[in-house]
Amino acid sequence: MPSQEEIFDKVREALVDALGVDEEEVTPEATLRGDLDAESIDFLDIVFRLEKAFDIKIERGELVPSDVLENPDYAQEGKLTPAGIAQLKQRMPFADLSKLEAEPYIQNLGDLSVRDMCNFVEYKLKKAA
Repeated sequence: MPSQEEIFDKVREALVDALGVDEEEVTPEATLRGDLDAESIDFLDIVFRLEKAFDIKIERGELVPSDVLENPDYAQEGKLTPAGIAQLKQRMPFADLSKLEAEPYIQNLGDLSVRDMCNFVEYKLKKAA
């Protein structure tokens, strides 16, 4: 199992390569969309690079479970319901969803931090072990 520092280094490398950002921009607190300007199409490249770097398989919807957003019990009028937040917490134990809890707008869901990405990789590696 790689150390947290090794995971961060590989995640940073994947983000630098996929997004064309400078290494110093990729801090644990940086958000993929807000700070690093990642777009939807970039997430495919990021996932591919993480799968290759860590020899893991990331299923569609595993990083961001978009099916939750399509369920009227979980999302209504562009906002997540309390049940939707609870579902996301269960499906995304690696992510800090405190901002989403405070402002439960669907568009806030995709703005994962670099730390969230590192936690996701660590979560995947532990599940595979």
